Amino acid sequence: MSRLAAITLLAGLALVSCEKKEPPRAVVVREDGVLDLRLASFNVRRNAGDDAGWREWKNRIDRVVTAIRTMDPDILGVQEAIHAQAADLRASLPDFDFYGIGREDGKKAGEYAAIFWKHERFEAGKSGTFWLSDFPEQPGSKTWGNGITRIASWIHLTDRPTGRRVFVLNTHWDHRNQPSREKAARLIAERIDALARPDEEIVLLGDMNATEGNPAVDFLAGRGRSPWPHALGDPYAALHPEVKNRRTLHFWSARRDGWMKVDHILVSKNAEFLEAGILRADRQDEQPSDHYPVWVHVRFSERSTRRLKPALR
Repeated sequence: MSRLAAITLLAGLALVSCEKKEPPRAVVVREDGVLDLRLASFNVRRNAGDDAGWREWKNRIDRVVTAIRTMDPDILGVQEAIHAQAADLRASLPDFDFYGIGREDGKKAGEYAAIFWKHERFEAGKSGTFWLSDFPEQPGSKTWGNGITRIASWIHLTDRPTGRRVFVLNTHWDHRNQPSREKAARLIAERIDALARPDEEIVLLGDMNATEGNPAVDFLAGRGRSPWPHALGDPYAALHPEVKNRRTLHFWSARRDGWMKVDHILVSKNAEFLEAGILRADRQDEQPSDHYPVWVHVRFSERSTRRLKPALR
């Protein structure tokens, strides 16, 4: 079957199922209990009508997949993908499972904040999506002054080699409204506190449309005057504090200068930060998106001992 035929076939699916077509193959058990994870976050750029030539989705999907394979994540968060793009990625990444829904109707309409994970490694548990508004369970809701609907999707995963659990959340914040971003940060913190179990490690992925130093990002990362009590660690900031040119949003220009790092990966603070990077293609017409994807490699030796509210069932 051609890739375009696969797109046509998969575009008719709801794309919300976590079921597998075949049982996973055996995985090696880690007797030391160490949870070693490669994580990535990638705003793949909505398939917009004003993108032409090398920027069209049909002409860059191979570059998007190549970037994902280069980062080789165990868990991946994707922002801005509309339904057909999500279907294309599912067809192109057969070793990954998927959860995501459209932000406009909670089904297929609008952009996804999708989560992919290697299905041979992880067992998927409960998943869900909430809207970044005063009515988080209402599909399409937006009440914080942002003109565009914003969401966060989450899932519980169990690592088969170690039996350890991971709570993953992927989000995309508003690009214009700072009060909306600050409220989004607090709602996400509240949901993590309510949904994550005390023995779960936390992975927060997203295009937050805000840089390090922004109060919304710093609240979640334990920086600033009033951080979240269960603040997460920022591997890139910890490993590369001296890097001045940390831009991830380049608007198709392939610029690398400046501090416009709006794409973030935050994790439980008990993690050991091994590597963190921004994946950049050399030439402008080789860019897979108007964002550079970001990735980290972290290791959890000790188990989380966070004191959180009981998990919502």
